[in-house]
Amino acid sequence: MSVTVTPHIACRDAAKALEFYQKAFGAEVLCAHKMPDGLIMHSAINIRGAQVFVVDEFPQCGGKSPLALGGTPVTLHLQVPDVDATFDRAIAAGATARMPVQDMFWGDRYGLLVDPFGHQWSVATTIRKVSGEELQAAVSQMNMAECKG
Repeated sequence: MSVTVTPHIACRDAAKALEFYQKAFGAEVLCAHKMPDGLIMHSAINIRGAQVFVVDEFPQCGGKSPLALGGTPVTLHLQVPDVDATFDRAIAAGATARMPVQDMFWGDRYGLLVDPFGHQWSVATTIRKVSGEELQAAVSQMNMAECKG
């Protein structure tokens, strides 16, 4: 039996989140199971071969979305063939740019966005190979005080 890790994210209005992920990332909805009141208790989407579970908030059971929590410490990462097209499509679908797409020292063209449901996504395309030594040298030059949070 193989081991997998599947993100399981709570969204305020999971039905709209499923629509957003289809528009923004080309997700395929694999299943969506609703409670009698219409809330989604379980759904699964496939984004380029990766599965993500999406559910509605159930705060009475401890299931809160980033909107209820005031943010998230988690970033979901998408490695894609064309970061610019994916990023632009996500913005057009309603995401907010947190960091515009740019070439990064670790060899990726990379951007960061927040979806309308409060989840943070990084999107990248590898544009060049970087050796471990080159990466460490670049990290050594970083000034974390310049980071904007």
